[in-house]
Amino acid sequence: MNAKMIIGVVAAVAVIVGVMCAYTVDETEQVVITKFSKVARTVTDPGLHFKWPVIERAIFYPRNLQEWDGDPGEIPTKDKTYIYVDTFARWKIVDPVLFFKSVGMEARLATSRLNEIIDPAVRNLITSNRLIETVRNSNRELDTFEEGLSDDNTPSNKSPSLYTITIGRKQIDEKILAQASDKLVRFGIALVDVKIKRINYREEVRRSVYDRMIAERKQIAQKFRSEGKGEAQKILGDKELELKSIKSEAYRTAQGIKGKADATSTRLYAEAFGKDPEFYSFIKTLEIYGEALGKDSSLVLSTDSDLLKYLKGYTGE
Repeated sequence: MNAKMIIGVVAAVAVIVGVMCAYTVDETEQVVITKFSKVARTVTDPGLHFKWPVIERAIFYPRNLQEWDGDPGEIPTKDKTYIYVDTFARWKIVDPVLFFKSVGMEARLATSRLNEIIDPAVRNLITSNRLIETVRNSNRELDTFEEGLSDDNTPSNKSPSLYTITIGRKQIDEKILAQASDKLVRFGIALVDVKIKRINYREEVRRSVYDRMIAERKQIAQKFRSEGKGEAQKILGDKELELKSIKSEAYRTAQGIKGKADATSTRLYAEAFGKDPEFYSFIKTLEIYGEALGKDSSLVLSTDSDLLKYLKGYTGE
């Protein structure tokens, strides 16, 4: 074996050993180094690090927030209403050594632990409170009305205390978080947040609830339509009244103008014809002739009739 071959073998062995010794830690990771399956140290600083090959092993855990999404389950409330509750949570590993000893080498194994702790906490809080506590956060007045409510939004046949919020959904979420967090500390897990994602009725009552909601929406829509029609009729009535008032005022003004014009015309005629009454009588008589003596008119009058006084002595020339 020549020197070049020996150098090549040594270099290859050095590269393999270097690869086995070196490892990189990301900003979102934390590492537990074990020696013969026992914890030797932890590494949280990002960058390039080294370990003994073969005898040491690097186990990587995420250090950022992780997602937990629970399976929907049917839970009875304090007022014996069965509902489906779907929850989600955010958690992270804060003690990798404790997590390694209690859960294992893989972070996904924490899901079963979270299921065992969060689900009972959710069930405990739901069964300890009424349905309305899990739905609403406050006693804020609703912006609509419900069937069976009186004008003051108080149920007509139920006590107002049944609709009063004492805890609310937000506090239920906080209590679920507090109960579950205490039990997850021994696993090196910090539970950051727990929220109820969705609440629904069981299938057999869901349709009746939807039908009631549809009926209530239709009732509200009909109420709005009736109010709109009433307002429209009021507007039309006001319009007709105003239109008649305008027409009446216009007619009165027109008649006043016509009266003044007729009076002025009569006065001017009187002044004009008053200067020569005989001429006025002659003009009026001619107007009567034009109206009374048409093409097919026939009159039988005596010769001393005043109507023909201006025609006496007329020769037709």
